[in-house]
Amino acid sequence: MTGQTNPRSAATLMLARDGADGIELFMVVRHHEIEFASGALVFPGGAVNQSDADPRWRQLAEGVEGLTDQMLGLMAAAAREAFEECGVLFAREARGGALVDGERAETLGTAYREKIEAGQLGFADMIEREGLVAAFDRLVHFAHWITPAHMPKRFDTYFFLAEAPMNHVLQHDGHEAVDSVWITPREARIDADANRRTVLFPTLLNLEKIDRHRTVTAALAATKNDRIVTVRPEVLTSADGRILRIPMEAGYGSAEFLVIGEPGQNARIVRLSATDTARGSAG
Repeated sequence: MTGQTNPRSAATLMLARDGADGIELFMVVRHHEIEFASGALVFPGGAVNQSDADPRWRQLAEGVEGLTDQMLGLMAAAAREAFEECGVLFAREARGGALVDGERAETLGTAYREKIEAGQLGFADMIEREGLVAAFDRLVHFAHWITPAHMPKRFDTYFFLAEAPMNHVLQHDGHEAVDSVWITPREARIDADANRRTVLFPTLLNLEKIDRHRTVTAALAATKNDRIVTVRPEVLTSADGRILRIPMEAGYGSAEFLVIGEPGQNARIVRLSATDTARGSAG
């Protein structure tokens, strides 16, 4: 295929907590002027940058044993983006200790968030300067999605799951994200179906996948035992609309989904059986 755009590496952090009606996720609403996923309800995250590959992470973080350099950089990106976008900080004062408390995280956020987001300082620089230990052991690889080849803007995105620190105050940055909410997967799906929120296909499926569990502890335990299968949706056409085909072994409960509406514009997602898609064709 000519003119195909190479995907850019990205990392996303699904911040979860236990709520009265099941697991709740912290999600942000993208600024309407952002080129990709503008106005969409998404997990905090973004593109990997050069500083995420800082070799100092081998000494500055816990949970790095056995990780490839690529995966370590992706974890660093997920933790950095979450700190930049919503102020949560996965770090400890000492190895094996508790995470920094909310007051400490807020103080560090005031001092460093804007500088790190602007590229004036690396995330590893802050961790080293403040004598902290990054808690990458709290992040669990949840999913891996690659934007379809025909899309003009593509990302190679790794999703991580983590329990949100109890006393950290999470709030959107007011720049890339203009709103934020703690929401259950069920509420997000209802809002998407009612056209109250824009929820992209990968986001929706990852929300539904985590909704199989009643607690964050159960979700993390199951995720640690999962085999992560890369999802690169294949686009088919049918009389009813576009069909997205993904690997069944990726664990989303179906291999084919009917998309009704335009991409990123409150499109409705319907699971299909094999007989439903027999008439679909590649497009």
